[in-house]
Amino acid sequence: MMLRFLTAGESHGRALVAVVEGLPAGLELAAADIDAELARRQRGYGRGGRMEIERDRVEITAGVRGGETLGSPLALRIANLDWENWQDTMAEGAEALTGLPVTCPRPGHADLAGTVKYGRLDIRDVLERASARETAARVAVGAVAKRLLREFDILIYSHVLAIAGIWAENPPAAFRELAAAAETSPVRCADPVASLEMMRAIDRAKQEGDSLGGVWEVVATGLSPGLGSHVHWDRRLDGRLAAAVMSIPGIKGVEVGLGFEAAGLPGTAVHDAIRFDRERGCLVRLTNHAGGLEGGITNGEELIVRAAMKPIPTLTQPLESVDLINFVSSPAAAERSDVCAVPAAAVVGEAAVAVELAWAVQEKFGGDSLPEMKAAYCRYRDDVRKRFRV
Repeated sequence: MMLRFLTAGESHGRALVAVVEGLPAGLELAAADIDAELARRQRGYGRGGRMEIERDRVEITAGVRGGETLGSPLALRIANLDWENWQDTMAEGAEALTGLPVTCPRPGHADLAGTVKYGRLDIRDVLERASARETAARVAVGAVAKRLLREFDILIYSHVLAIAGIWAENPPAAFRELAAAAETSPVRCADPVASLEMMRAIDRAKQEGDSLGGVWEVVATGLSPGLGSHVHWDRRLDGRLAAAVMSIPGIKGVEVGLGFEAAGLPGTAVHDAIRFDRERGCLVRLTNHAGGLEGGITNGEELIVRAAMKPIPTLTQPLESVDLINFVSSPAAAERSDVCAVPAAAVVGEAAVAVELAWAVQEKFGGDSLPEMKAAYCRYRDDVRKRFRV
């Protein structure tokens, strides 16, 4: 069975929930593994007042016994502490206070398109689910995927490359070092000079009632060659990764390896030559412009995925909109929001990448239990090293 998941819940509802299916039995899993990732998502310079209210903690309600997964569906619940302030508005029954509907859609949000699609009279019926608050559930699922991947020595990191057009100048360093430096930065940027400039830009945007976007990078190390496939479009791992990352609210562009830069270069400057290192007795690449993927399949190099995030569409100085009740020009609705969520989105990006890689590992090595999967993995790795020297 392949790894898959669903989430449910509204931004100001009682809770977010997730159900994960396809995990092998015997994986050690504790709430603390998930809570650590949830805490990382809540941090970041430029976050709004909501993060001062929420203290995300997961409750594992099914699928784990004695600290190990059972092979049955895993159920996760994250309570919304802000529910206490919204329970009258968000009540499930007829008692819900619906007399003050949101009727002025925010440009750049799902407000107008979602309201039209579902035929609702109150935009709140759309914006509550379209909110990026949903990504807390995805980070919880990603934390579980990361826990599985660690059993195969696959690690995932992220760092911010740019905010508001301010680009980091990261020195050549191992990805682990970049990630460690990023974790000490309020904007999750490994360049301390750029970090300060980014924070100043966020402060200016806050004063002006504006918001900022940026670019982040996710890197996965320890990947075996052969994950994914070229045989069908929906099994190409680069396509799955792009879809997963693009599904994160606010993401408008995704690239792997050189990405868009490769379009302006000749093939000799793009493709990664293959050599045989006789001293080490293995095939090597001196570059990784492909970002670890060729033909939709991992090639054994580090996986490198970048994403461009637009500025958050909720503004304290809202753009012009139209009231859907009387079609009179009116400022867009204003909800409590972040000034910049790029650092947090990078953590969500880790989760999205982790889930797709866990799917690829499960597809390749199968097994109803973790020992079965690891045995298949070890046989495969030994065979690949012996036959192909990679």
